Amino acid sequence: MKTYYLDNNATTPLAEAVWRKMEPFLKSEYGNPSSLHHRGRGPAKALRESRAMTAALLGAADEREIIFTSCGSESNNAAILSALATAPEKRRIVTSAVEHSSIRKLCRFLAKKGYDVVEVGVSAQGFLLIDELRRVLDDKTAIVSLMLANNETGALFPIDEIGALVKERGALFHVDAVQAVGKYLLNVKQSPVDFLSLSAHKLYGPKGVGALYVRQGTPFQPFLMGGGQERGRRAGTENVAGIVGLGAACELALSDLPKEIERLKKLRASFEETLCSQFHAVVNGDLTRRLPTTSNLRFPGMDAEAFMMALDQRGVCVSSGSACMSGSPEPSHVLKAMGLTDEEANSSLRFSFGRFTTEHDIQDVVKIIRETLDYFKEVDRGSRLNSNKAAL
Repeated sequence: MKTYYLDNNATTPLAEAVWRKMEPFLKSEYGNPSSLHHRGRGPAKALRESRAMTAALLGAADEREIIFTSCGSESNNAAILSALATAPEKRRIVTSAVEHSSIRKLCRFLAKKGYDVVEVGVSAQGFLLIDELRRVLDDKTAIVSLMLANNETGALFPIDEIGALVKERGALFHVDAVQAVGKYLLNVKQSPVDFLSLSAHKLYGPKGVGALYVRQGTPFQPFLMGGGQERGRRAGTENVAGIVGLGAACELALSDLPKEIERLKKLRASFEETLCSQFHAVVNGDLTRRLPTTSNLRFPGMDAEAFMMALDQRGVCVSSGSACMSGSPEPSHVLKAMGLTDEEANSSLRFSFGRFTTEHDIQDVVKIIRETLDYFKEVDRGSRLNSNKAAL
């Protein structure tokens, strides 16, 4: 059975070009990059090259602004905890109602420790309520932490506008760009961003490696203490193979990003037009200001979990929300924050396209969706018929 992988927001496949760059550092180039002998020099050079490539994809001014981490969640935690540690007199943290669990759970933990955590709401389209943000910012705000692109709907927040407001109040600005890097054109050098998080496995690199951009001059307190790796900002022997993979993934994204963005937009437009016109699906969120990879669709009257499992049996991989929240019995907090009812949220699926998604794949998936919906209609019709017979 052929697999149609439309869950790229959860994770992306490892690109062949990325694997080829990584492989030597899992075999022959095994040296510790902190070692001074010749076995350490090759890995150390590879780290420098990957750091430069990561900085280039972000549009950073200097490669020294990149700290390698284990994942996006670590990067998110490191940014917020650093901001609080370097400005202990400031006790307010501002975030939004639609953030990733690594931000939401950390903020809940910090609230129990006495910090003032404020969640700004979003509109029905999933956009941050800017006027509400303006009202809650004050001189006691240590950091504002917001997504660039939502992992469930793809909705994009205007980080330049937001950052200008944050800077007016003297707070630090952290952007969780895990879902956006490699799918969106970034230039942090010209944006009012102090911290920015990313993760390799969202852009065709390996799992278990990420990065945190820290603008030059931004005070920083290490999250992990120990050795002097990452210029003393993140202790622990570097995951050289993973970091090489991140650098190679950044290089791959840089090679064709504008072209790939346009290709994905066309694929998604065709997919949504068919499903909305023929099967009465509804797009959750705005139609334009979102990532090109993401389509969050509501199928009125359908149980999304049952629909997802039926599609999986036909080889179609999709999700009902964030992979980090799988297994949760609660409806999507993102869709709920946008004003959807429990029933509407529970009838929604996320389709996320990627570099290896083709037009032929989309045509096949549409056909499978049609057949699956027809099957559910037949089951429902048979169930009602049996109920009527039992009543007689």
